[in-house]
Amino acid sequence: MNASHHKSSREGRLNAIGRQRLRKQQESYLLLLRVINAFLVSLPFFLAWYLYYANRIVTPFYHRGNLLVLALYFVLFNIIGRVYDAFDLITQSPAEMLYSKSITLIVCDGLFYVVISLLSRHLVSVWPMLLMFITQLVVAGVTAHGAHRLFYGRFPAERTIVVYNETASLAHLINAYGLTRKYAVIENIQVDEALRDLSQLDRASTVFFSGGKATARNDIMKYCMNHSIAFYALPKISDAILTGAETRHLFHLPMLYVTRSIATPEYRFMKRALDIVVSLLGLILISPILLVTALAIKLDDRGPVFYTQDRLTREGRVFKIWKFRSMRTDAEKDNVARLSSGEDDPRITKVGRWIRRTRIDELPQLFCILKGDMSLVGPRPERPEIAVQYEEKIPEFALRLQAKAGLTGYAQVYGKYNTSPYDKLIMDLIYIAHPSLLEDLRILFATFKVIFMSESTEGVAADAVTALDADYPHSEE
Repeated sequence: MNASHHKSSREGRLNAIGRQRLRKQQESYLLLLRVINAFLVSLPFFLAWYLYYANRIVTPFYHRGNLLVLALYFVLFNIIGRVYDAFDLITQSPAEMLYSKSITLIVCDGLFYVVISLLSRHLVSVWPMLLMFITQLVVAGVTAHGAHRLFYGRFPAERTIVVYNETASLAHLINAYGLTRKYAVIENIQVDEALRDLSQLDRASTVFFSGGKATARNDIMKYCMNHSIAFYALPKISDAILTGAETRHLFHLPMLYVTRSIATPEYRFMKRALDIVVSLLGLILISPILLVTALAIKLDDRGPVFYTQDRLTREGRVFKIWKFRSMRTDAEKDNVARLSSGEDDPRITKVGRWIRRTRIDELPQLFCILKGDMSLVGPRPERPEIAVQYEEKIPEFALRLQAKAGLTGYAQVYGKYNTSPYDKLIMDLIYIAHPSLLEDLRILFATFKVIFMSESTEGVAADAVTALDADYPHSEE
């Protein structure tokens, strides 16, 4: 019995060492693929600079200056690429990687075109830049497919166990999001069964946990940590709040300190300044789009151009949000506040479908930002009637009101329109726990990636009033 236990323990340690070594190899290989990928996609810019643009600037940079420009482009491409997950082989398909790289290149090439024009003191020809961009897209597509083939050809899917309770499992999400090449689910185990014999988790390299009590999650998480098993868990509301905890030393002990979100005066000043500058410039630049949209709505059904609605912002203050009207004027003739069921919603007008798909209907909210009712980044403002319904089932939903409502936010970048209120609350609380101007800028840039992604505008079920009808249960126990 004792000898068998020692043998099992030794085998467990050897398996843990093997898993850790394999994980390090994967990380090194991913880094190598990323560097090669970024270099190949940057190569057309190098050629365009040397063959054309370097000779157009007022003061030539010569050899070292040219190398500095190329290095800056490479660094900027990598930084922006991280914002848009352009090198994420794990969660993205080659097509999704190409889309992410396309957004990265549009931002990166656009910035460098402005810089080159400033260095030349006039607008330089855009044709070499367009040719360069098309070449980069071709290279990006080839490298995305090549990187996937190389990585998954060398590293097969990780043996994965999903631990779940009787109401929630993540196994279907692994299939739905096309992650079977990375995670091969070998078994689904209920929480109680896993706790009875934790050693059965040694058969896997990765464990997904969902829907169980916090005590059970902690036991399984610590076992996975001790045995070098990668562990994923859906966070609970308390976890999201604790991500912003400050470590304080009291009684010669480390203490986690949390309080209601109080942003620093410096952050509030810089955030408000950013809101004013961006919203004002945005309104000036898009004024032709606003005018054309207003005319199209008016000509479509002769109804009002704008739609106003009561929404909640910081500390529960009610304000009027402005949108371009995308629904019929009698959309809520029954006086029931309900969310959209998507593009097939019969209440949406012809013009409304187009402006919703392109997010143009949200642009008038720049006036709300300029006025101070909203911010560029923050939790999306909810209707008071719907918020009351959410709070009946999720009392913590009111914690979103610690921050000013935003045009975009963490939940909008990483979630969908019909993401459950619970999950949106988790994401909003994670954002609120880490007030940072850099995080705001990152979310702003990342928003451009999701604007034209159809899944980000999926509606709730046609017969649903709110997103609470979504069958995605959670437990805070």
